[in-house]
Amino acid sequence: MARTASSKKWLREHENDTYVQRARKDGYRSRAIYKLIEIDDKDRLLRPGAIVVDLGAAPGSWSQLAARRVQPGGRVYALDLLPMEPLAGVEFVLGDFTTESVLRDLEARLGGRRVDLVLSDMAPNISGVASMDQARAVDLAELALEFALGRLGPEGAFLVKTFQGAGHPGFRQRMLESFETVASRKPAASRDRSSEQFMLGRRPRAQPDPEQGEAGNATGKF
Repeated sequence: MARTASSKKWLREHENDTYVQRARKDGYRSRAIYKLIEIDDKDRLLRPGAIVVDLGAAPGSWSQLAARRVQPGGRVYALDLLPMEPLAGVEFVLGDFTTESVLRDLEARLGGRRVDLVLSDMAPNISGVASMDQARAVDLAELALEFALGRLGPEGAFLVKTFQGAGHPGFRQRMLESFETVASRKPAASRDRSSEQFMLGRRPRAQPDPEQGEAGNATGKF
């Protein structure tokens, strides 16, 4: 199928992108790694011995960085609907992280351990309909948040990609209710035209137990 003018323009921009060229030179799987490098250099999320879960990990650049920075003693668990080439220090689970079978697989690998950091650089497949794409992006962020709240330890952190637009203020409020501290990050590797930003929540608050009503304070599994 012949490429459209817009796809040709995107390919030209991609090939000329400074971060794409750097990623190839440095041996990284994608330019996205520089976003996490900048955030981690500032916020010190990846530390030796940490247990990290990377949602929507493929092609694997965030897992690639995490696996290096959590050594010695750390472990990275990467989940995605798409296959991912193996990485040293990373256990990959193929499938939808909201499904029971994938969650059981991950829980078995964790062996009862709480997670120190949940990463989510996920974005929906773009339909071209802005309102629909934004709604899907918020839904993904909400799902990742619920996953994180069910698995993070008391000093844990959650880093998630979001997009400015409808639904974003509501998600930010949910983050503020869920973590003791919440910060926004816009790394230099984020393209200028992109509305993406990253929200970082640290130290999850106790979540109400649905079976106990608002008075409950246990953090339940998602």
